This record gives sequence, structure tokens and C-alpha cells, in this order.
Amino acid sequence: MSFLLFAVTALHVLILILLFVATLDKSWWVLPDKETVNIWYECTLNNHTNTWACKTVADTWLQAVQAFMVLSLLFSSLAFIIFMCQLYTMKRGSLFYATGIFQILTSISVFTAAVIYTTHVEQFQGRRPPGGSFGYCFVLAWLSFPLALISGIIYIHLRKKE
Repeated sequence: MSFLLFAVTALHVLILILLFVATLDKSWWVLPDKETVNIWYECTLNNHTNTWACKTVADTWLQAVQAFMVLSLLFSSLAFIIFMCQLYTMKRGSLFYATGIFQILTSISVFTAAVIYTTHVEQFQGRRPPGGSFGYCFVLAWLSFPLALISGIIYIHLRKKE
């Protein structure tokens, strides 16, 4: 049982790290010249001076991606806190329903953010040079989706034993 608790806790910490990096780092989109773009700033290339001008995001779709990624971080952090509290205060034989539900909400939030970014990426990148590809933060967001879903399902079926 202690190995299972360790594995579930390690998985949860891994998900939190993936979500923090995906949300805060700046590689959601990689331009052909290896410049990276994040979800927090809108940068445009001035062709005359060959410099980048960055400002905070004004696009509502990108703000939705920001909101869902922050929401997923909050849900996952809250799930971890609830799990630790339940681990020490819950009576024997009880299930970790609250933790599981918050992890599933994390999964839904990060899935929604990644789908919005995927479907509207041309709109976000329209003011930049053509070309480019998805960056590693985008991949980390997609990777954290199934991990959070699996973690939530494990928490729902996990019973506290002595």
C-alpha cells in the first residue's frame, strides 16, 4: 500500500511540474527562426527594424487558454492539498473522491486549453512570419491531460488502508 501511495503522489507531483512548465514557460509555438512564443505575450516582428515588439495578449481566445491553464494549475494544486489532508485525517476504508474529482477537473481544464489553442493557432500566429510548429509547452499540456485523467480515476478508486 505504501508503494501505491508513493506512486500516486509522485504522479501528482509530476503532473504539477508539467502544468507549471507548460503554463509559465515560453514555448507554445516555435517560429522558423527558432524564436518561441508563449500564451502570455503577443509579439510581432517589425520588418523595417527587424526587432520584436511584445505586449500583453489582447486576443480573447488566447486569454481563454491562459484562464484554463491557470485553472488547471489551481485544481491540481488544490487536489494535492486535499489528498494530503485526507491522507492524515480520513478514516480507514474511505475513498479519495474529492481529490479524484479535482484531478478530473484539472484534466478537463488542460484539455480545453489545448483544444482552444489547437483550433485557433492560425488566428494567434496570423501576425507573425509564416511557418513554425508547436513547442514543447504545448506538448507538455497535452501530456498532462491523460496523466491527470488517469490520476483522477486512480484517486476515485483508491481506498485508505492502514
